[in-house]
Amino acid sequence: MTPAAAPFQLDPVALVLASSWPVRATAALLIVASTAVWAIAWLKAVQLGRLARAEGAFERAAGLAADAGELCELAQAHPGAPGARVVLALASRPLGSDVERLRAAAERALVVERHRAESLATVLGSVAATAPFVGLFGTVYGILDAFVRIGAEKSASLPVVAPAIGEALVTTAIGLLAAIPAVVFYNAIERRAGKLCEQLDAAAGEWVAMLAAPAASAPSARPGPR
Repeated sequence: MTPAAAPFQLDPVALVLASSWPVRATAALLIVASTAVWAIAWLKAVQLGRLARAEGAFERAAGLAADAGELCELAQAHPGAPGARVVLALASRPLGSDVERLRAAAERALVVERHRAESLATVLGSVAATAPFVGLFGTVYGILDAFVRIGAEKSASLPVVAPAIGEALVTTAIGLLAAIPAVVFYNAIERRAGKLCEQLDAAAGEWVAMLAAPAASAPSARPGPR
């Protein structure tokens, strides 16, 4: 009786470690990018959750504010809320600013808060867009290595080309493992940040009206005709 063949086991780590240095460098770069993707996703989940909770608490308190002074006091008491920072930016405008100037200040403050909420998302987008192509570079190099081996050995047998082809394909797999989570996390962060910014946009109009009310109702200092 012939002995049973040993079961084949795919070992990507062994393939990468036994590969040429360009393939190892490509795989290392993709592993670093994949690690960065997961780290950024965790950091953004914590940050956006904290911002959403702080904003919810501030807006509940601001909804009970009777006037602009009380609103500013509430903003100072909630420094971690994006809406509080918007209110403080509006309150820093010169006394007597009209509604249009306050709206312009609110737009600038909202842009700052949007950038804060979407920070590091561009890194995820870059990894999602480039990781498959970086993996493809490793694949192309591995295939070229296979052809070089064929020329050197003057044979296209599997023992000659299989190691190089295996090295090539494993870099593509690592590139996809980095890119796919990056796409998912990027879309999730954009959706949560967009929801937070929409909430701020909706509330900013009320804050502008409240802060502009004293200026609008104040009597003009210019004397009228006698």
